[in-house]
Amino acid sequence: MLLVVDVGNTQTHLGAFEGEQLAEHWRFQTRAGATGDELAERIAGLLALAEIGLDEIDAVCVSSVVPPLGTQYEQLTARYLEAECLTVGPGIKTGMAIRIDNPLEVGADRLVNAIAAYERFGEACVSVDFGTGINIDVVSAEGEYLGGAIGPGLAPSLSALIERAARITRIDLEEPREAIGRSTRAAIHSGFIFGFAGLIDGIVRRIEEELPNPRLLATGGYASAVVPFTETIDEVDDLLTLKGLRLIHERNASTAD
Repeated sequence: MLLVVDVGNTQTHLGAFEGEQLAEHWRFQTRAGATGDELAERIAGLLALAEIGLDEIDAVCVSSVVPPLGTQYEQLTARYLEAECLTVGPGIKTGMAIRIDNPLEVGADRLVNAIAAYERFGEACVSVDFGTGINIDVVSAEGEYLGGAIGPGLAPSLSALIERAARITRIDLEEPREAIGRSTRAAIHSGFIFGFAGLIDGIVRRIEEELPNPRLLATGGYASAVVPFTETIDEVDDLLTLKGLRLIHERNASTAD
């Protein structure tokens, strides 16, 4: 069984694959100072909920945007699992050429999403990841990573507004009923959901001027809340990054064989 781990700045998404089939997946809060032992305890507990034992994991593939945690996952794999740990980074086989000024700048999560999106469509495509930041990543018809755009994420933007505006209290974003909010809460729902939908549409339309007719899909925590109000995206895949990690592991395992 393959364990894939997407370590984001805010959340960690964990998945267990049996071949190409995702058996189960979980999310938990990322804590940058967590040790390998603490992570092993958390993962063992989650696996146990699905009646999966640590001894059933024979491979691990990790994408981390929090550098210290990548090392901790390698350590927990070595100590607690009879498995090899593959960490997405320079030197691994991805099957995707990177056509940007400095390929080493590409975040592991962005590359993983691009690989999964191209595998899904097999043609020019754009993935939009609603995470701590919004990552928009572009792949050519030939399967080359071309770059993209990075913008502010919904959750950090909402937190910043609450922290700086004394009369605004913490709220959970909901589907706006109308553009003209008739209360502070309704105005925030309108501004954030419609506003970020407009941000995405504006960037995507500019991308389409440079790369005509790409296929589009979204992933990440707020994708399902925002995408219904966009005019350019109509597909959401919450498991996109996990699927990309499985593909990367598969390509490197076949190389090793």
